[in-house]
Amino acid sequence: MKNKIILVSGDPNSINSEIIYKSWKKLKKSLKKRIFLISNTHLLTQQFKKLNYPIKVVAINDLNQKIKDNSLKVINVDVDFRNPFKVNKKNSSKFIINCLNYAHKLALNNNSLGIINCPINKNLLKKEKIGVTEFLAKKCKIRKDSEVMLIYNKKLAVSPITTHIDLKDVSKKINIPLIVNKVIKINSWYLQNFKKKPKIGILGLNPHNGELRKHSEEKKKIIPAILKLKKLKIKAFGPLVADTIFMNWENYDVIVGMYHDQVLTPFKTIFKFNAINITLGLKYFRASPDHGTATSLIGKNKANYLSLLNSINFLNSFKNEVC
Repeated sequence: MKNKIILVSGDPNSINSEIIYKSWKKLKKSLKKRIFLISNTHLLTQQFKKLNYPIKVVAINDLNQKIKDNSLKVINVDVDFRNPFKVNKKNSSKFIINCLNYAHKLALNNNSLGIINCPINKNLLKKEKIGVTEFLAKKCKIRKDSEVMLIYNKKLAVSPITTHIDLKDVSKKINIPLIVNKVIKINSWYLQNFKKKPKIGILGLNPHNGELRKHSEEKKKIIPAILKLKKLKIKAFGPLVADTIFMNWENYDVIVGMYHDQVLTPFKTIFKFNAINITLGLKYFRASPDHGTATSLIGKNKANYLSLLNSINFLNSFKNEVC
């Protein structure tokens, strides 16, 4: 039955063991039975012990293995370590990549609802320094830039057209097809999962939309893309001015920006940890908490687990295909 949830423990040098435990405590027994963690039992056991967390960890071989009690089921991936919170960079990188590859393989078998990965330092994902969004898109062998990052809260979602690139490269990267195709995917996802046409606000790139100068990105790329979307009967509005749009965010279901921090910074200011990071366009559903590894909080028992718990509950709420 396609109801299993694959959880990837993520970066070993992080708050991940803490948010996993805190989320686990909040889950119903019936849901715990359907969660399978890709990690390392010895590493987790040591981290839980150091944090004084009373949780039983059991190693299993595959998604079909059943455990009678509510132990945390772990499919083992090897990792070399001495200090449980200070795994060196080389071993951390190997461990994370192996975990993601394992989760990707399991998800492709169509025997799960999808993947949720705990936070990962993107500098550990090979030399390209790509994020998990791009890493899994590459694994799925989908056309470059066809994946969509959607930071979702039931009241509002935001999406950057470009993700983990430098600001100096944003103008060169954005183009009409890129904007159109990503907004189409967002619109389709809302139609499929919520049976509604979302109201999508699309931001300009420059301050005050570049005053709509003749050769601005707004005139050459963003406005033509919005016109194409309107012809497709998509509720697209813009270009909207980035410095005021989040004063009136209630008027939209989704706000699309041209680059990562243009929409994520104000969104996180408003919703904090009450959101999840979803990747659209993969061959399976993938989500993650909407925050980083928080290395300054390691071992302090102060990490906020809400985003991981929301990710699990959100995925559990879908019984059909959600990509």
